[in-house]
Amino acid sequence: MTMFRIGEAADLLGVSADTIRRWVDAGRLPAGRDEHSHRVIDGVDLAAFARSHAADPDAGAEFSSARNRLRGIVVDVRKDTVMAQVDIQAGPFRVVSLMSREAVDDLDLQVGSMAVAVIKSTTVVVERATPTRTRVGG
Repeated sequence: MTMFRIGEAADLLGVSADTIRRWVDAGRLPAGRDEHSHRVIDGVDLAAFARSHAADPDAGAEFSSARNRLRGIVVDVRKDTVMAQVDIQAGPFRVVSLMSREAVDDLDLQVGSMAVAVIKSTTVVVERATPTRTRVGG
């Protein structure tokens, strides 16, 4: 069974370690203790918590089959006469989109505006992540 320390769980959920501790202390996220008395969270419990607390899709999602929607802020727009590149920072993720200049102008995409990157793909590559910290158990 895979167990995650508080900091690892925080990294995976994109929140601070203090937030994880508050959730554990409030009983919202189950946790135990390892042989060194450090708080640890079972991977299955963490996955269930993450799934149940996932952000609701944007209102526009009800009109789209795409479910991978990342809300963020436009951090860069580069346009030439025909094409444009739009960079969106969505939490820790940088999303880059190449589109027509006309689409960028029609959407009035500018640095600092909010945008939603909608990702629809027939191929999704999944890699096993190497933990940045030592996992407890195995």
